[in-house]
Amino acid sequence: MENSEKLVFTSEDGEEIEFYVLEETKINGRNYLLVADDNEGEEANAMILADVSEPEAAEAVYEPVEDEEQLAALSKVFTELADDLDIELE
Repeated sequence: MENSEKLVFTSEDGEEIEFYVLEETKINGRNYLLVADDNEGEEANAMILADVSEPEAAEAVYEPVEDEEQLAALSKVFTELADDLDIELE
């Protein structure tokens, strides 16, 4: 995953957090990102983020997916996409 795009997100408290975008998809008109805090280690922390911004917004706003059912469904989608990338999701 050496060529993953690196993005800087700003948390609600103003802290800048860097994530590597491992994969992205669009479902029902909403964009989702699979991101990790490391793109080389086996123990990277990963999460799925949903674009919750308004369609006309200048910048995208992403929030972690926390709904268990939605997270399970998205994990299946990203697992299928990740098969081509040699990523293991748990």
